[in-house]
Amino acid sequence: MLAEMSFQVTLDARGEELLSAQLRSGRYHSAEEVVTQALEILNEKEPPAEQRKKTPAEAVAHIRASRKGVTLGGLKIRDLINEGRKY
Repeated sequence: MLAEMSFQVTLDARGEELLSAQLRSGRYHSAEEVVTQALEILNEKEPPAEQRKKTPAEAVAHIRASRKGVTLGGLKIRDLINEGRKY
C-alpha cells in the first residue's frame, strides 16, 4: 500500500486560466480531478524518463525478449527469415 502524499502547487496566470476553464466546463468537479487527468494524459504521451532511455544493449535485449516465441500462423519468425534468404 502506497503512502498518500500531499502536494501544494502554485500555478501561473495561464495555469489558473486553464484550470478554471476545465472546472467551468462541468466535466471535472475539483482541481484535483483536473490535475490527475492532466498527469494521466502526460504519462501516456511522454512515458517517464526511465522508460524512454535505454542503452543500445538494453534495447537489443528488450527486443529479443519480446520476440521469443512469437509466431506467424504457426511459423517462427526466424524460419520465415531463413526461408526468405533462399530467394
